Amino acid sequence: MSSSSTSSEDGGDGGNGAGGGRGGGDFEGPSSSRRRSGNGVWPEPFVEALATRVAIDASRSVGRLAAASALFNLFQVCSTWRAVSLSDLLWQNLTHNIWQCYHRLHDSWRDEYIYRHRTSRNFRVRQYMYTTLGFVPSNNDDNNNNEILSCRRLALSDHHLVAGFSDGSVRLFHLPTRLHLYTFHPHHHDRLGPFSRAVAGIILYDTKLVFASFDGDIHVAIITNAGPPRRAHLGDVVNDGVLVDFSGCSKWWVGLYAGVPGRAFHVRDGNTEELVFVGGTLTDPEAVMGWHLLTEELTELIGRVRVTSQELAVACTSLRVIVFDLRNQVLVLGEEEFRRGLVVGSHDARNEAFIIVDGRGMASVRRAATLEEVCRFTVGGATQRRVSGCMNGGYAIMCVGGVIRVWEVEHGEYLYNFRERIGEVGALVADESRVASCSSDNTIHLWDFGAQ
Repeated sequence: MSSSSTSSEDGGDGGNGAGGGRGGGDFEGPSSSRRRSGNGVWPEPFVEALATRVAIDASRSVGRLAAASALFNLFQVCSTWRAVSLSDLLWQNLTHNIWQCYHRLHDSWRDEYIYRHRTSRNFRVRQYMYTTLGFVPSNNDDNNNNEILSCRRLALSDHHLVAGFSDGSVRLFHLPTRLHLYTFHPHHHDRLGPFSRAVAGIILYDTKLVFASFDGDIHVAIITNAGPPRRAHLGDVVNDGVLVDFSGCSKWWVGLYAGVPGRAFHVRDGNTEELVFVGGTLTDPEAVMGWHLLTEELTELIGRVRVTSQELAVACTSLRVIVFDLRNQVLVLGEEEFRRGLVVGSHDARNEAFIIVDGRGMASVRRAATLEEVCRFTVGGATQRRVSGCMNGGYAIMCVGGVIRVWEVEHGEYLYNFRERIGEVGALVADESRVASCSSDNTIHLWDFGAQ
């Protein structure tokens, strides 16, 4: 099932200078290879540096979409300056700095930049393709007690989507074809409760995925084949507590635990898989709730942890948020308590920022390194209903009462809501080109904003 949706009246470009045609929105600089100017008055390295500075300044002061308009105006000065637009190195630097994209999916960095710009503009004007992903529940011999299967976690990459479920299974989908490829099951061992194997978090790479369960087990599966996953770590619930959330990046795996005082964070080296840090008191007040996760299906999340592009871990509970540097012996950079409480399910981080929503429904986008507020906005209905949230580099997505709404995160402007109503959400995730969610009936919904 798929459909397309577009709307130009629900936000437009909001003054970001990203209009079409020759207004500078979809910048169409000359293609082909780089040529050197023989003028000598304005050396190309100087013009490249100037173009980079102008584009980055526009993206930071107005918004990422404004960089294309600024570049268009700069390249109109003369033919020598316009020739700089042939430099693939220029587009590589701009793609890195403006879109935080470090691997290329298209033929050139110029094409990559244009794709990122158009995709972000699609996010702004509600232009997407909507579809649902289907799968046939597998007959796992170990799951014979009529448990109700529910989706707990989702993860996205350029080519795959992964869904983690309450029985510990993980399902891998191929996004270009929308096909369900494989289902991975964890290794068997004694269960400490009906939900002890529920998936607590997923880290998705290009060639492998890492998933963890409430009982602390961590498994690694290879994406290119359906072989059984390898158990990288055997959990120890008695001594460590319950693994309530799990996240990471290429260098780090970070687990957030509850149940045993003083052992909230477990940090592992993502390459060697060795444990490098255990400590922290963030979840000490939620110790009893942590144990209940093994036997009860709680509607409220206990805590959530995310890792930014700066290798900073940002974690929160309903009472507190904390940021620490994974590169510097888990050095705490800042923490803050919230008298009115926090909605844990709203928390997410992307690039150098994170988002939280307090008990009054006030969302705050912060810089992770300093906790400085970038913008704030109100999430309607958050005080009465469950909130699920996520973000990408330019937009915040919140689901309340089955309605998904979008804000831009540079100034906090509300843009629109998705046309589809999906009911209660078990998981919600976004990257720079897609949004995915799983509703209570285990339907996986996918909105693709990628430029065609």
